[in-house]
Amino acid sequence: MNFRSEKIKLCQLIVHRDAAFRCVVEVGKKPYVQFNDLNEALSVSQRTHVAEIRRFTEIERSLRYLENEIVNAGAKEHIAALEVKNTETAPQRQINDLETQVFELEKDIRQFLENEGKMQKNYNMAREFLHVLKKVDTFFEVHIENEALTELYDKSEINPVNELGTALTPLIGDETTPWFIAGTLEAVKRTAFERVLWRACRRTAFVRTAEINEVFDDPYTGKSTQKCVFIIFFKGQKLQDIVNRVCDGFNARQYNCPKSSRERQMVIADVTIRLHDLKTVIDTSEDQKMQLMKNAAYDLPEWQRQIHIQKTVFHTLNKFRYDSSGNFGIAECWIPEIYLEEVREALQSGTAAAGTSIRPIINVMATDETPPTFNRTNKFTEVFQNIVDSYGVACYREMNPAPYTIISFPFLFAMMFGDVGHALIMLLAAIGFVAYEKKLIAKRINDEIFNAFFGGRYIILLMGIFSVYTGLIYNDAFSKSFNVFGSGWVNPYSIEDLQKWENKTTILPQLDPKDAFKHAEGPYPFGIDPIWNFSNNRLNFINSLKMKASVIVGIAQMTLGIIISFFNFKHQRSYADIFTTFIPQMIFMSTIFVYLCIQIFLKWIYFWVVPAEVFGQTYPGPHCAPSLLIGLINMFMFKPRNDSFIDSNGHEVRQCHLSQWYPNQSLIESVLVITAVTCIPIMLFGKPLCHKIFASKKKRHTRRKAPPMKVRVQVESEEIELIPAEGTNGKVIEEPHIEETHDEHGGADLMVHQAIHTIEFVLGCISHTASYLRLWALSLAHAQLSEVMWHMVLAPGFTVDGPIGAVVLFFLFFIFLVMTIAILVLMEGLSAFLHAIRLHWVEFQSKFYIGTGHAFIPFSLKSELEKFRNDSEVTG
Repeated sequence: MNFRSEKIKLCQLIVHRDAAFRCVVEVGKKPYVQFNDLNEALSVSQRTHVAEIRRFTEIERSLRYLENEIVNAGAKEHIAALEVKNTETAPQRQINDLETQVFELEKDIRQFLENEGKMQKNYNMAREFLHVLKKVDTFFEVHIENEALTELYDKSEINPVNELGTALTPLIGDETTPWFIAGTLEAVKRTAFERVLWRACRRTAFVRTAEINEVFDDPYTGKSTQKCVFIIFFKGQKLQDIVNRVCDGFNARQYNCPKSSRERQMVIADVTIRLHDLKTVIDTSEDQKMQLMKNAAYDLPEWQRQIHIQKTVFHTLNKFRYDSSGNFGIAECWIPEIYLEEVREALQSGTAAAGTSIRPIINVMATDETPPTFNRTNKFTEVFQNIVDSYGVACYREMNPAPYTIISFPFLFAMMFGDVGHALIMLLAAIGFVAYEKKLIAKRINDEIFNAFFGGRYIILLMGIFSVYTGLIYNDAFSKSFNVFGSGWVNPYSIEDLQKWENKTTILPQLDPKDAFKHAEGPYPFGIDPIWNFSNNRLNFINSLKMKASVIVGIAQMTLGIIISFFNFKHQRSYADIFTTFIPQMIFMSTIFVYLCIQIFLKWIYFWVVPAEVFGQTYPGPHCAPSLLIGLINMFMFKPRNDSFIDSNGHEVRQCHLSQWYPNQSLIESVLVITAVTCIPIMLFGKPLCHKIFASKKKRHTRRKAPPMKVRVQVESEEIELIPAEGTNGKVIEEPHIEETHDEHGGADLMVHQAIHTIEFVLGCISHTASYLRLWALSLAHAQLSEVMWHMVLAPGFTVDGPIGAVVLFFLFFIFLVMTIAILVLMEGLSAFLHAIRLHWVEFQSKFYIGTGHAFIPFSLKSELEKFRNDSEVTG
């Protein structure tokens, strides 16, 4: 990863029409070329290769149909993963054979499925007919005909008998007229069907239904349906017409059911045999279909890969223009300077593969267009570059914040998340992701949350490592401290005194650092002394430490941002910005905020509990330690202060903490404030004045339009002259230097622009410094929440003795572990992550980063295949 984006050249490619396809394929194997569309004014239908794209779109449609049918047939597991690393293409003859094979296979599958659907439909109808026959036979076994006769006829007009043929025939006409009908109906419609039939026939129809215990699957839609058998008794042809219309309205299917029980039994036997034969045929067809789908599934990924590559290449070729003869394709593209030779080699390989003797030509062109931004990354640095690009893509050749972010981002996160125990959980998870990354990538897990964590595995790894370090500095692990190097404090009280105070809660022993600290041993070897974990003023000590550390880190990072802006101005040769922006900003930052950091360090180094000589002055003790905040306010107010801590009579000065703590402090601070204030008008008016003074002297450098380029190419033994089509640029030897001018804005606009940036910087220095206090605030919140979790959840388990205590401790530890991971690691970690992003985007990058560029998006067959695979998985 470089500190600046790569140099990009605008190039013109000239290739022979016969070699254009193979050249684009070879270029797509090495993603170093971003093609510009030279046919933006043309519609899709007016482009050169629209016929080829339509052809491959139709083949893709056919392949999607095959894939859907394979999935529906239950053979999805036989579809192999799309090989995105393989970008080889088959010869055109094989593509033609593939097209024929795919369409023939689609036709065969459609015909096969249609026949299968017909057989399944016949099978379902036979099953329904069998159930109708059996249910009707059951109805007549309980003499349902007598009940029907009772409701349909007056008792005086009939003499019901068991043999219905002789009793009913005279009432309804000749013997060929049916006196009942039977069929099947969806079970959910049975109530409505009976109600409508009852009303339509004016209560002159007798209906009974019986459920079928089997489920019927529609062969075309796959929908499962529960059905029932119905039987309807009626008299007269008129009622039969009404019944038929009602059955049609409810999609009820009628079956020709014999009248006598003997005939029904014979039909049942015939239908049973037919069902067995149909079942055998259907099972055989299902085996054949499964074998057909498996064979298609085996070849499907390779077919999809080949067709998608072909379509992608022709889409790219549609960005080309052709000369007046139509024999040469001309393209404009952006190519990183470091990859120019590799692109030339790829074009040569494409020409050789196409079998043409005309070599392609690459012309480096001059242009006023802003090139795209290309930052080389790997799998480790990619996540950090993505964090920066999420704010905005860097301008061309602008300083890239990502290399600094690799260190600063996990460190700022760790300052907010400093806990050894929680950091180890995060670190182990990241190590697992990294160790098994190849296996996890191969599984292609589609869960969005998992992919977010897995994609950031390397940044999580660094955040875990840095958090372990800051946790050791804070000496904090699950709100507990480690006693590795002992303690730098001793007990100054005698045993007798401690015994006297044992039962007196009003007496609180204090460790005076003057007597209780081991001065001879110096500072604690590493981190915070573990004794502070038992101190009542622990928060006062740790908060002061973390707050000052946050201010120091914040000012250091903001100062780094201003320094980086110098390299941007230097690269742009914008000397006006160096003298009117960088230098005043650096002085303003140093005279106030860097001075504050120096005071913090000096206060840590020189002021201690033992009276000593500091800067030539007698320092009485810690109660005279200077207040940095009040001192900073007095600095801006030019408030007079005492020269020393002790007056001429040898007594301490009242409010000695407000006294000067080094010689000539008031004078030095006055000079610093005046210098800082002086920088503001320089930042405000400096650049507009430079614009007004030098605008008349400097002429904006413009590129003269080159005449139409003539290129001589050798075709076998004949030399021809090629004139590119209108719209292409001329060839130049080297990239011209374009000096930065101040004509980008008018005088008034530039003044407003500079005023906004000046106010934003001056106020931002204050607000951004305060914003870095979130490092302290979130660290405090994390530590306190961890302490609450320990004392409220886990600690009560240690108070229960015996076997019950072990069980209670087990369950409490389980709850403690779940809540620790869910709240302290995931939620608190996400919160610290977002705050670290904000500190980089706003407080750090705003000092030097513009981020208004556009990304370099090269043509890559691998990327296109990955996109196609991901889209297929989403839609699938």
